[in-house]
Amino acid sequence: MKPVHRKPTIRRTAVTLLVIGLLVGLPAAAYAATDPETAFSLNTFAFLAWGALVMWMATGFTMLEAGAVRTKNASMICLKNVGIYSIAGLAYYVVGYSLMYVDVGGFIGTLGGAFYGSSGAEVDLLAEVARESEATVIGEATANAIADGDSFRRYSVMSDWFFQMVFVAATASIVSGAIAERIKMGAFFVFTLVLTAVIYPVVGAWTWGEGWLNEMGFSDFAGSTIVHSTGGWAALAGVWIVGPRLGKFRKDGTIKSTPPSNVIVVTLGVFILWMGWFGFNGGSQLAVGSAADAISMAVVLVNTNLAAAAGFLVALAVSRPILGRMDLFAGLNGALAGLVAITAGPTMTDHYWAIIIGAVGSVISTAGTKLLEKLKLDDVVGAIPVHLFSGIWGTLAVAIAVGANFWVQLLGVIAVGAWAFTVSYVVWRIIDWLMGGLRVSRQVERLGQDAGELGIEAYPEFVLMPEELGEED
Repeated sequence: MKPVHRKPTIRRTAVTLLVIGLLVGLPAAAYAATDPETAFSLNTFAFLAWGALVMWMATGFTMLEAGAVRTKNASMICLKNVGIYSIAGLAYYVVGYSLMYVDVGGFIGTLGGAFYGSSGAEVDLLAEVARESEATVIGEATANAIADGDSFRRYSVMSDWFFQMVFVAATASIVSGAIAERIKMGAFFVFTLVLTAVIYPVVGAWTWGEGWLNEMGFSDFAGSTIVHSTGGWAALAGVWIVGPRLGKFRKDGTIKSTPPSNVIVVTLGVFILWMGWFGFNGGSQLAVGSAADAISMAVVLVNTNLAAAAGFLVALAVSRPILGRMDLFAGLNGALAGLVAITAGPTMTDHYWAIIIGAVGSVISTAGTKLLEKLKLDDVVGAIPVHLFSGIWGTLAVAIAVGANFWVQLLGVIAVGAWAFTVSYVVWRIIDWLMGGLRVSRQVERLGQDAGELGIEAYPEFVLMPEELGEED
């Protein structure tokens, strides 16, 4: 028979008093904070729940990209996005988290936290529970586990790792869509490994890891620059090197239109990303153990939603004068641009700023799409305008709406750009040399990567077999 472990009375009592206080209208001071164990439990659960929601964004990226590419490449997009999440999780576990957070000395952490794991105090607590030790022993082990955590926001060590890991996976997903339909699967996976193990963690060490940019006062609440611009710079380097898809830019200067193959799937992807962003930004509050944390999280979620809504509508409005038509895809990317822009500073209580930031971000994204066409840079899903251009704007807008130092914000944008683009460019070039090219062959590109590389079609009913063409096997 499975033993039943009783929860400590203090936790149950605290939660009961909190609920009663909310119901009968006690003053805020009466339930502004919970006891340490309850706060630890709530914060840990919040990290895990919000992290799972951010992981769900991988589905959004997959749907967005699979619907944006031509049907002959949709299976490859699915494979790449599952591969991204798998590689990111392993790379960040083995080395990435350690470089980002362990013993950061201004520039980068150490490998002392490679193969990251639960703290010794947490392991001891689980061992005492497994041994069915006395309540006093378990209580002491619990106190040690809580005390072993962060001094301000208490939470389980691995819940923090999990929440941080899903962010690095999002960074890599940004690159996937930009260089879709012509990049070799193996080459892309090698770059994803370097991005998630080294490039992104260095940026994280400078900022969230309390490195030199953080010490100067750089502010990026949930990662407009740290996550989105890093992925955007990496994507820009890749697009530049790998070149446009065959026939995208004709010799006569005209541009071949490549509209999304499945607008329904793209729209579904955007809605999934929009939903996942509540975990992305809301979870970045990093705590839910007090009334102040709960209020701040509500503010963040509302601002996130306002920015996305404004981004969609404004992008639709400006798509006609900029692109020559009212463009649904531009509107959907406008919503994402609003989300990216607000990510750096969604904490303002003057909520109209969220609308302004999201609206401006969508205009920048829509105009950026046109700019890339002028420069003959082929970004299949518009990842660079959405994540890089709007991410830069959102980071700088923190100085306007939240009060950060503009010059420090600008320095952060420049430093991250210089690092992420330069290293990505070098890595892409090395992979190009080592693997005999980044691109698939012209034959595979014309046939599609689904059939050419995977041998499996996402839409087999659309493929004409030899007998259907009147040919013999």
